[in-house]
Order: sequence, then C-alpha cells, then structure tokens
Amino acid sequence: MRHRGPDKGKKMPTGKYPLRHLARFILLGLYTGTRAGAIASASWKQGAGRSFVDLDAGRFHRLAEGKRKTNKRQPVVRLPDHIVAHMRRWQRTPRPGKGPPEERMPEYVVEWQGKPVASVKTAFASAMELAELDESASPHTLRHTAATWLMMEGVDLWKAAGFLGMTVKVHEGVYGHHPDFQGEPANALKNRRRKPVSLVKPLVRPNYTPDAPERLDVFYTTISSR
Repeated sequence: MRHRGPDKGKKMPTGKYPLRHLARFILLGLYTGTRAGAIASASWKQGAGRSFVDLDAGRFHRLAEGKRKTNKRQPVVRLPDHIVAHMRRWQRTPRPGKGPPEERMPEYVVEWQGKPVASVKTAFASAMELAELDESASPHTLRHTAATWLMMEGVDLWKAAGFLGMTVKVHEGVYGHHPDFQGEPANALKNRRRKPVSLVKPLVRPNYTPDAPERLDVFYTTISSR
C-alpha cells in the first residue's frame, strides 16, 4: 500500500518483499518443529551464539554454540529434503542492496536488513492480519502444528518426540488426543477379515430352501456391499 503521493492509500504492485524473512521462518518452523529462538540464531557458519545448519550432512544443530542445555530440549535434527533444497538456494542468494554479490551473502538463515532477526512476532502478526486468520496464533503455533501433523501421520511417538525435542510423555499428553492419531485402530476395524457366513446363516436359514440357493447369494451380495 502506498503511503504517499497521488496513489496514497492504494494497494499497488511492488518488487519489495518485506515478509520474505517470515516465509523462511515459517517453513523451518513447520517442517522441523523448532522453537523460535533456535530458528532466529540459525546460521550457515558455526560460531558463538549460533545454531548451526550443516547442509552437507542435512542436519540442524539447534542448540546454539555456548548455550547450556535446559529442559527445553534442542537436539540435532535431520532436515527434510525439500527444506535442504530451499536452504541451499537461500545460502547462495545475495542480500538485496548495492555492492558485489560476494559481499552480500547471508550468514543467517533468517535475516532482516542484513542482520539476524531477534523476533518475528511483529511480522507474524502482520501476516496473520493480511491473511485474515485467527489473531491468537503466534510463531510458537508452528511447533504445535508440526507436532500435530506427526500425530496425524501416525509417526512413532518416540521418533516424533525425538524429532521435536520433547519427551514422549509431553508429546502424547498434549497431542495424543487428536482423532487422526487413531487412524490405525480405526482402519484395523474397518479392514478386519470378514466372515460373512456367520452373519448370513442365522438371518437367511429360516427362509432358505434347497431349490432356491440363489437367495443366499443375493443376501450375501447385499450386505457385503454396505
């Protein structure tokens, strides 16, 4: 939206992308379930205070160098292949601005005006407003979404908890209520081996006659199709 000039107040096409850094943050949050602080400090280079992204190994060392471990676990996580592909592109894309491209290469995964972001709360709120979504959502919602998706896909609890950096107890207690997690037992009931004879005999036998065996076939076909 233009803020000055004859087109003030109008939405106009622009070549600027003020929320590009947020798009990167969201992708990493959704597909790794990583906490906001670790994403903000994620860097291609190892160093004090940085979470290290090792693209060669496809690993994200979420605990920043020099930071002590706490109850909020931040284990090394394997990056999804499509996120690695995105990150390789981000790593070789110069920052906007003047000067030789080699002097404008990013050091951090998520940057704002050439520096690592301290927070994306303001950008996230703007994006929520633009998308007309629930204003109660926050960057931490991405972690909840990742955990819920893992439950919906039926991923083993121990593996999912390890990927997210939480205990199995917390993962199951907070997200285990999701009905899609019950897909396996639900489908097991649906796909159980059928024994139609035990159902058909008691119902058909009273009217069954040797000269009309096709009645049994008709009834079987009827209930089997339901």
